Amino acid sequence: MKEFQLKYGCNPNQTPAKIYMRDGSDLPIRILNGRPGYINFLDAFNSWQLVKELKEALGLPAVTSFKHVSPTSAAVGIPLSAELKRACFVDDIEGLDDSLLACAYARARGTDRLCSYGDWVAMSDPCDVTTARMLLREVSDGVIAPGYDPEALEILKQKRKGGYNIVEIDPDYVPEVQETKQVFGITFEQGRNNSVINRDLLKEIVTKNQDLPESAVRDLIVALITLKYTQSNSVCYAVDGQAIGVGAGQQSRIHCTRLAGTKADTWFLRQHEKVLNLPFRQDVVRPVRDNIVDSYINQNEEDVCAEGIWQKYFTERPEPLTAEEKREFLSTRQNVALGSDAFFPFSDNIERAHRSGVRYIAEPGGSIRDDDVISCCDRYGITMCFTHIRLFHH
Repeated sequence: MKEFQLKYGCNPNQTPAKIYMRDGSDLPIRILNGRPGYINFLDAFNSWQLVKELKEALGLPAVTSFKHVSPTSAAVGIPLSAELKRACFVDDIEGLDDSLLACAYARARGTDRLCSYGDWVAMSDPCDVTTARMLLREVSDGVIAPGYDPEALEILKQKRKGGYNIVEIDPDYVPEVQETKQVFGITFEQGRNNSVINRDLLKEIVTKNQDLPESAVRDLIVALITLKYTQSNSVCYAVDGQAIGVGAGQQSRIHCTRLAGTKADTWFLRQHEKVLNLPFRQDVVRPVRDNIVDSYINQNEEDVCAEGIWQKYFTERPEPLTAEEKREFLSTRQNVALGSDAFFPFSDNIERAHRSGVRYIAEPGGSIRDDDVISCCDRYGITMCFTHIRLFHH
C-alpha cells in the first residue's frame, strides 16, 4: 500500500488528507479492520515507538494507552497482585497470569481509566486472545501491534459493530534519519530523536543518597521512555513497571509535576479498601463507574455519596473517603520513580513529588538552581540522577 486516503485531517474541515511515504515506498502497515483517521495514526505511530523502545530496553512485553498524541499510561508485563487486579477491574479475567502482554495491558489501561476512555492502544508483541478479550470490553478507538493471533483478531473485529480500527505494523521498519513537518506552509527538518534510554543514563547520581535498586532503574526507564513520546512540558511518575501519572503539555514544570502527582495519588487511592469495595449497582456500566470512582476519590463535580445521588450508582450509601484517610493511605506509598523531560527549575517540584512517595528521580540537570533542587532531594533522602538528555516532544 503506497498511500491511504483519510476521511479528513485533525478536523472535518481539513480535507483532503492522506498518509504516504515520501520516497514512494510501501507504507510499513496493514489495515486489518476499520478505517483509522488522521489523529488515530498520530496516536498509532507515536505509541508504537514507545512500546517498541520499552520492550528493547527492558525485555518485557509493553503496552501503552494513548489519547491525543500523549500516553495516559504505559506499562511492562509484570504479574498483578490480587488487589491490583481489583483496582484495574480485571480480577474476572481468566488466564491473565499466563500472559505478560495481558498483564501489561491491564496495567496500562487500568492506570487512568478516565483519560483512557476512547484510547488508542499499542502493543509491543502480537496480540493474544487474553489481551483481546480484555480490550473487547473497553471503549477504544483502535490498536496497533506487530501481529495478531487469528482468534484474537476475530475477537477484536467484533468491536464497534465491526468497525474497530486494527493496524498491523512491520516490526522491522526503520524510519529515515531525517524527519520533516510543515507548520503554516513552512517545512521544518530535524534529525530523529534516536536517543537510547537505558541504565547507562542513570549512572550520574548527584545526591547524598546513592541507592538505586534494579526496580528503580526499571521504573525510571519506563518514565523516561514514556516522556519521550509525551507532549511537552511533561513529567511522569512510575512504580512497579507502570506509569501511574503523566502530566503532559503544561507550560510550567510545576504544573506538570502537580498534574502527574494528582493522577498518581488517584491511582494509589483506587487501591484503598473503601474504593475497592464500593457497592456498585449491577446496571452501572464501566465508563460511568470509572467517572464515579474518580468523583468518589477526588470529590469533583458531583458528591456521589450525597442523598438523592448515591442511589443512582450504589446498592447502599458508601461512607466518604475522608481527607485524613487519604493522607494516611498515601503515606504508605513509597519507592515511586519520577522522570522529567527537562530540568527542574525550582525545588517546589521536589516538594510536590515527595508528597506522592517519590524516592527516585531522573532529570537532565543544567538549571542554575540545580544546587537547590539537589539540596531538597537530600532533605528527603531522594536519589536523583542527571541524564543530560532533554526529551521534548512536539
